[in-house]
Amino acid sequence: MTLIAGFVVDARSTAAAYLVAWIAWGAIPIGALVLFMTSYLVRRRWTEQLHPIFVATTGILPVVALTFIPILLFMRDIYPAIAGPATLPPFKAGWFAPWFFVSRAVLYFGIWIALAAWLRRAWRNDEAMVRAASVGSIAWTLTVSLAGIDWVESLEPEFHSSIYGLIYLSFVLTNATAFVIAAGLLSPRRIGPSRGYSGLLLSVLLLWCYLHAMQYIVIWSGNIPKEVAWYLVRSENGWQFVLAALSFGQFVFPFCAMLSARVRSHPRWLLALCGLTLAMRWLESAILILPPAHGLSLARTVVMLLAAALFQGLVLWLAFEAVLERGAAERAIVAAIWPQARVERETRSAGQGQ
Repeated sequence: MTLIAGFVVDARSTAAAYLVAWIAWGAIPIGALVLFMTSYLVRRRWTEQLHPIFVATTGILPVVALTFIPILLFMRDIYPAIAGPATLPPFKAGWFAPWFFVSRAVLYFGIWIALAAWLRRAWRNDEAMVRAASVGSIAWTLTVSLAGIDWVESLEPEFHSSIYGLIYLSFVLTNATAFVIAAGLLSPRRIGPSRGYSGLLLSVLLLWCYLHAMQYIVIWSGNIPKEVAWYLVRSENGWQFVLAALSFGQFVFPFCAMLSARVRSHPRWLLALCGLTLAMRWLESAILILPPAHGLSLARTVVMLLAAALFQGLVLWLAFEAVLERGAAERAIVAAIWPQARVERETRSAGQGQ
């Protein structure tokens, strides 16, 4: 009810807050797709132990798609490229035509949901697993990069960075890695030593830092006003402190902490670092979306951000638990049937041998 009232009273502030929450929450199942694929290509203990987590996390993609509908309904209030296409070059004006914007969003979600279903069906079939993961990784990389440009970079239509799609890709990958590891640590299943998962988390954090550093170096050294303005707007009105907190909390502290073998090997430390990483995604989502948005009410934006975070988080968590429980029930049925099926196969084999 709070969100509905917010859309009626102040659609712009509410839509911006809702987009911040959706980018932060929605990144988890989107990024989990590529981790799911990687587990099929890099066969280790995590392929087996984290499989239920991967299935449940990617299984909520249809729910994530449904929660994206309010953004499409109020896209003119938050995307200047859609609200005022007359000021854009012909190609950009056509690219951000409302019908084309919606069609691409539907296409992205359709591809991701199909990939998740393909990965689930390929389980236990080595050739099918490699095929689904190989083709899916290519499709995922292309669609996620384009989605990042559509949903985040287009908030500033005058700005363009050739690496922006990869930055959004690192955003969803970092968020999903932290969530999947945390879910695995909190589950009753044994997922293996923490050292390997600490290395995985550190690697995606280094990738995230590298891509942001490369964009900063290229843009600042080029000194092109339209591109430098992206950093200038995030270096004033208090955003410089949020940016500093993100840099320290997402890279400096985790990197220094994981230099310690004790931290890398301790599940509680790893769980705390995963929680910190998830929290930092909210800061990054706010930094990417809110500074260029003009005319927002600070009080309404904060209230709507809390409401959107609670609403989306509750919906997605309930969906995640439902998919996880359904998967556990299916595995229990398979476990119950498996001994009987094995006896029947052995009996048939013995009969054929005789």
